[in-house]
Amino acid sequence: MVPVSRHRQVTVVETLANRYGNKLRSAEEVSRLVGGRPRRSKVIMCHGVFDVVHPGHLRHLLYAKSKADVLIASLTADVHIAKGHYRPHVPQELRAVNLAAFEMVDYVIIDSEPTPLTNLALIQPDFFAKGYEYHSGGMPPKTQEELALLQSYGGEIIFTPGDYVFSSSELIESAPPNLRIDKLMTLMESRGVTVDALRLAVDSLKGRRVHVVGDTIVDSLTHSSMIGGQIKTPTVSVLFEKQVDYVGGAGVVAAHLRAAGAQVSLSTVLGDDGLKDFVLEELARAGIDSMPVIDKTRPTIQKNAIIAAGYRLLKIDTLDNRSISDPILRRITEATSTQQADAVVFSDFRHGIFNRRTVPSLIASIPPGRYKVADSQVASRWGNIADFKDFDLITPNEREARFALGDQDSGIRPLAASLYDLARCKMLILKLGDKGVLTCRHSDHQALDSFFVMDSFVDRLVDGVGAGDALLAYATLCMLATGSDVMATILGNLAAASECERDGNVPVNAEDIHQKIDSIEREAKFS
Repeated sequence: MVPVSRHRQVTVVETLANRYGNKLRSAEEVSRLVGGRPRRSKVIMCHGVFDVVHPGHLRHLLYAKSKADVLIASLTADVHIAKGHYRPHVPQELRAVNLAAFEMVDYVIIDSEPTPLTNLALIQPDFFAKGYEYHSGGMPPKTQEELALLQSYGGEIIFTPGDYVFSSSELIESAPPNLRIDKLMTLMESRGVTVDALRLAVDSLKGRRVHVVGDTIVDSLTHSSMIGGQIKTPTVSVLFEKQVDYVGGAGVVAAHLRAAGAQVSLSTVLGDDGLKDFVLEELARAGIDSMPVIDKTRPTIQKNAIIAAGYRLLKIDTLDNRSISDPILRRITEATSTQQADAVVFSDFRHGIFNRRTVPSLIASIPPGRYKVADSQVASRWGNIADFKDFDLITPNEREARFALGDQDSGIRPLAASLYDLARCKMLILKLGDKGVLTCRHSDHQALDSFFVMDSFVDRLVDGVGAGDALLAYATLCMLATGSDVMATILGNLAAASECERDGNVPVNAEDIHQKIDSIEREAKFS
């Protein structure tokens, strides 16, 4: 494990947590602190999401405090929030600290239940404050349940005035706040992770042994300039300028791992053509031990994007998605079973190596004790990340998760929970594009620490291709080196951001990650 340094920059988030942390309590603690009924000091409780605190919330809290001696603010845990796919915008730890910072609030509870009924029964506040909207149009069924519980022991519901109401959802949707540093630092503080520990983690990735299995792709960028269109036909005419080729697919996953300092071997399938020679030369230059199977019946996979004035006009794919033959499958499984490695990574693009026929044999070839990782990028093909069951880490994007589950409606937390259970994995990093990532870390999805969300740290988007490959590589190595799901997610997320800030599928090295960490530290100090 990477040691946690005691020398670190104190951030605003940490200052708030240190100053007001004594207000953050469990429901059981609050029950003991306020005592049972009847009490000399009156107790009032509020409950809500409090995603972005606005003037309506403040008036609600102030009014509640005016009616009692002790104000308990209860907030809904992240896992139970269903307002939009990506809510809450602010994670529960930071929402709790925000509420604790208000002078009128005496205690803050993160409610692990979907409704406040359990905590109401436990604490038995004298009053329960609800917003005016829960009374003006007739009492909703859930509020009626709360009222019945309060009346059962002699408590009352108080409805706060409705003269100043704002919608958190409308505020967030109109102008989402940039809280990426606050959210990251809150997460790191809650898990005992420091900036120095991240730096040590990056340096500890060197020497890890990883065997990669998957489809190697040549990603080509053909740059051109626009000439115009044809008069007689709707044909776009461009002038060729240059073509730049990159090793992509499983090849660039191996290259990312190698750039981070790992010892990497690669089992892949290539055609017998000029692109094969290009791939092998690039892999050798990167220091990767490539073990290709040459299949003369198929081409080396190429995906060529035609670019003009910075826009991708067209992509031309040269490939054959037929399943590999049994002799080729035997060669790959033999290499997987005999190669000395700490981890085996399946990089699945569904171009012949992985399919329903081959996946069971490939999984069975992984020796016991290896850290097993899978990524199935199937944006335009048939494939399913859930085929890779009982893996230590899987890294699908949102679309792939929804495809695997046949679910287009659920929010990201229940979506991740369902896929986690279906795949029976130990850790799931759900890639959310420009919204960052969500990590699901254990099967008790009702627990407060089951999920955490991290915003994207892309400062200037140039090319998003390959971001998932970089994340996969650095998250895998960090789990091998530290066993910390938080640090693995952070380093993977920073690697993905670094990849997005450059043109072409270029491996991210350790120095790139160090620069990102330095940038985060500067931003945290400034904030």
